[in-house]
Amino acid sequence: MNTARTVNFREALRFWFKLGFISFGGPAGQIAVMHRELVEEKRWISEQRFLHALNYCMLLPGPEAQQLATYIGWLLHRSWGGVVAGALFVLPSLLILIGLSWVYVVYGQVAWVAGLLYGIKPAVAALVLQAVHRMGGKTLRHPRRAPLLWAIAVGSFVAIAVFSVPFPAVVLAALALGWLGGRWAPAQFARAGSGHTAAVTGGVHVPAVIDDHTPTPAHARFSRARLVRVLLTGAALWTLPMSVLVAWQGWSGTLAAMGWFFTKAALLTFGGAYAVLPYVYQGAVVEHGWLLGPQMIDGLALGETTPGPLIMVVAFVGFLGGWGQQVLGPDTLFLGAALAAVVVTWFTFLPSFVFILAGGPLVERTHGRLHFTAPLTAITAAVVGVIASLALFFLVHVAYPAGTAANGWMRPDWVALVLVAVAALALIRFQQGVIRVIVVSALMGWALNGVVWA
Repeated sequence: MNTARTVNFREALRFWFKLGFISFGGPAGQIAVMHRELVEEKRWISEQRFLHALNYCMLLPGPEAQQLATYIGWLLHRSWGGVVAGALFVLPSLLILIGLSWVYVVYGQVAWVAGLLYGIKPAVAALVLQAVHRMGGKTLRHPRRAPLLWAIAVGSFVAIAVFSVPFPAVVLAALALGWLGGRWAPAQFARAGSGHTAAVTGGVHVPAVIDDHTPTPAHARFSRARLVRVLLTGAALWTLPMSVLVAWQGWSGTLAAMGWFFTKAALLTFGGAYAVLPYVYQGAVVEHGWLLGPQMIDGLALGETTPGPLIMVVAFVGFLGGWGQQVLGPDTLFLGAALAAVVVTWFTFLPSFVFILAGGPLVERTHGRLHFTAPLTAITAAVVGVIASLALFFLVHVAYPAGTAANGWMRPDWVALVLVAVAALALIRFQQGVIRVIVVSALMGWALNGVVWA
C-alpha cells in the first residue's frame, strides 16, 4: 500500500455501512457509486486496480458489485475487511426486504410502492446510462486508437440485445479476443494512462492508497496453505448449517430445500440477477410452489426499490415461502418467514465470499502483466456493451410498461421517458448525487402516478 496514506478500519467500516444504504441502481449503478467514491473522491484505489478487480468479479457467478466491495475490503484490511464490506453491502437490503415483505403479506398489496416505483424506474435507467458513459469513457478510449475494444463492446451489445446470446458465451468470446489481441495488437489492450491515474487536487497529484504500482500487500499474496484454509472454511460454513436444517426438518423440508436450491442458483448467476431470475421463477414458483407468479413480480418491484443487489429478491421469495409453508408453525409466522429469508440469503451469498477470498491472491499476481490483463481489458469492453444492452432493456420497459398498443403501434410513456432524460442529465451533465436523483425521481413519480392520474 501507499506508505504516505492508509485507510483506518473504522473509516472503512463507516463507508461500507453507508454503501449498504445507498447502493441503488443495480450492479451498474452500484459499481458507478463505488468508482466515484473509492477511485475519484477518496482515492483508496486507483483506476487500474479497480478495473482489474472488477474484471475478475465479472467472470464469477454471483452479484459482481457485492463481490467487488468484498475484494476491495479484503485488499485494504485482510479477510475480515472483505467479510465486513461484503456483508454490509447485503445486510441493509435484507432487513429492509424482510420489513417490506411483512407489509406485503399482511396487507396484501403494495399499491403505495407503485407511484414511487414509477419514478424510480426512470432513475434506474438513467443510472445505467451513466454507468455506460463512465465505463465506456474510461475503457474504450477513441475508436481510432482502440477499434478492437469498440468492436468487442458493440459486438457484445448486439449479441445480447439482438440475439440473446448467454452472458458466459460473451465473456468467453471476449477472453479469447483479448488473449489474441494482447499478442497481435498489444497497444490497443494496454490500459490507458498507465502510471498517471492519480487524481489532481489543487494542482497536486494525489496518489491512491492502493495505486497502480503499489506492491501487493503481504496478506494478498498467494499461498497454498491459505487457499486450503479458505476452501475448508467455506465448505464448513455451508455444511454445518445445511446439516442442522436436514437434521431438524429433513432433506425435503422447506428450509433445507431452499438452502440447496439457492446454492445452485448462486452458482448459475452469470450475467447478473436478470439472467438468473427465470431459473429462480421456475424453481420457486413452478417446482416448489413457495409463491405465485404475480407475487414474484411484486417481489422484483420491491427489490428494485431497495438498496443492495437485485438478486436480494431471493429474500422476498424466502420470506413468502417460509410464511406460506409455516416453517416454525402457525403461531410464529413472522419468525419463520424471517428465518427462511436469512437462510436463503446465507446460501445465495456464501459462494461469493469464497470466490473472492480464495481467488483474490491469484488475481493480484496477474496485475500489470499484459498477457493476463489484455483478456480482462477485453472483458471490460464487453461489459460496456452488456451494460448498454441492460440500459436498452430498462428504457424499453420504462417506455412501454403495460405493453399497450394503439392502431398496431406501441404507445410509449412519454412522461416516463422525460423522467429518464431529466435524471440522466442530472447525473451525467450536472453530476448530482445518486440518492438525490433517486429521491427526487421517486417523489415526481409518486406525484404524477398518484395525483395527476388518480
